[in-house]
Amino acid sequence: MLFDLAVEESDEAAAGEAERKAERLEKEISRFSLQLVLDGEDDENNAIMSINAGAGGTEAQDWAEMLFRMYARWIEQKGFKMEMIDMQEGDEAGIKSVTFSVAGQYAFGYLKVEIGIHRLVRISPFNANGKRHTSFASVFVYPELDEKIEVDIDENDLRIDTYRAQGAGGQHVNKTSSAVRITHIPTGIVVQCQQEKSQIRNRELAMKVLRARLYQLEKEKQEQRMQEMHESKDEIAWGNQIRSYVLHPYQLVKDHRVNLEIGNVDGVLDGGIDPFIEAVLMSGKNQF
Repeated sequence: MLFDLAVEESDEAAAGEAERKAERLEKEISRFSLQLVLDGEDDENNAIMSINAGAGGTEAQDWAEMLFRMYARWIEQKGFKMEMIDMQEGDEAGIKSVTFSVAGQYAFGYLKVEIGIHRLVRISPFNANGKRHTSFASVFVYPELDEKIEVDIDENDLRIDTYRAQGAGGQHVNKTSSAVRITHIPTGIVVQCQQEKSQIRNRELAMKVLRARLYQLEKEKQEQRMQEMHESKDEIAWGNQIRSYVLHPYQLVKDHRVNLEIGNVDGVLDGGIDPFIEAVLMSGKNQF
């Protein structure tokens, strides 16, 4: 309506304001659409990212450092926080590998689409003959799992039985049903306690044991998830590239999963990877 009024009255200021509002609305819609697809179990988590140079010595190590700079700029633009974990410098230039954490809302959800092989084609700056060279680097992203596991027990998930505690030789320790057996129905874990004469105290002790058992179970699940991701890393390591960055004989960045091409290579390498991230997420072709 504001735009129509601006056109009718030839009001350039109003037209400009209407255009700015339309752009803000478009960004909000895009952000909301992305959040709808970021519904994976770990999407809201922080991320741990690693970049490894492929075969090819200095060329590949220089490319790994270029990728690291690209992600560092993207993290900065997003207002996220990066913390270095480990870096192996290259023999002459660049880096052999780097691992760092990324803290921010949906960090893993966004960055998981970067998992795979990244290919660079350029005139080699390390070759006096000026030959074209192709370099590869692998990128992998883990979700940062919260080490503080909260055990929330729903009373509706418990079956609590009481019985008379038994002493050595089958003697009754007391004549009341003070012993407690608790079954956690979803997991099938059963704990029991009959050491105390008080049923209330036995229940407290049994619940303490149950919480510890459930904590250990959740920890094992997290370790299993990390192991599965680590195994998938080996499968991805040197498969087909997900994206190519061409600096010569023409300039183009192409994501092979969604066939998206961007000619502004410098802009992409300066952190402008959102179009690729959004396109892959909306296509549903992300790997995790």
